Amino acid sequence: MGQQPVYRRVLLKLSGEVLMGSQPFGIAPEVLPQLAGEIAEVHSLGVEVAIVIGGGNIIRGIAATEQGLERVTGDYMGMLATVINALALQDALEQRGCHTRVLTAIEMRQVAEPFIRRRAIRHLEKGRVVILAAGTGNPFFTTDSAAALRASEIHADALLKGTKVDGLYTADPVREVGAVLVKNASYQYLLERGLCIMDAAAVSLCQNAKIPIRIFNIRVPGNIKKVVLGEDVGSTVAEVEPPTDTMTAPLTAGKEG
Repeated sequence: MGQQPVYRRVLLKLSGEVLMGSQPFGIAPEVLPQLAGEIAEVHSLGVEVAIVIGGGNIIRGIAATEQGLERVTGDYMGMLATVINALALQDALEQRGCHTRVLTAIEMRQVAEPFIRRRAIRHLEKGRVVILAAGTGNPFFTTDSAAALRASEIHADALLKGTKVDGLYTADPVREVGAVLVKNASYQYLLERGLCIMDAAAVSLCQNAKIPIRIFNIRVPGNIKKVVLGEDVGSTVAEVEPPTDTMTAPLTAGKEG
């Protein structure tokens, strides 16, 4: 015993790139079972889990624009890519015994339910893992913004942002050797410094709803569970910023796990 989650309901934000593993594109076959296993383990603790997943492993709207497509067209293509990822994750979770529902912001009733806020909450209350696809259903909005919006709508206790680095840094740790890991920060800290871990719209939405953001390395096995159990993993963004001398920890060379 002794494993008591600190959150009752969470929204887990996954980038599409997480599904690539070491591949340059698509869905790595070894990633889905591992990820599904970790989510299933958290769900077995009694935590209600909603997931927003990106589509960057297939196509990104901005990248499509750089290739000559209109931005709106590229963004809608990106939304459809998130549905592909959501269906793949649903299948992996159901193989682990989790009851799931995929809800999409763009209607496609043959493969998923349309997103209806009360329906999503009801699914969570019934013990189903809810995968939220197609972003907000609108171009020009990132899946980070979609995650913050959905977290607000379902009254999530926290937004868990799975990344490829160990948490929030003062700069990009991959590019900046002197970047420092920030263990605790306020929403305003992110907004004022323009840190790219989440876009400003997403941070502002979480700030308005007073939803803490937990940023952690999704590639380290067991990290999702550790975050849900309240262990000191990654970084926390919340309303109150702690004293400066307790806010940073030494950089471990941009370690990605």
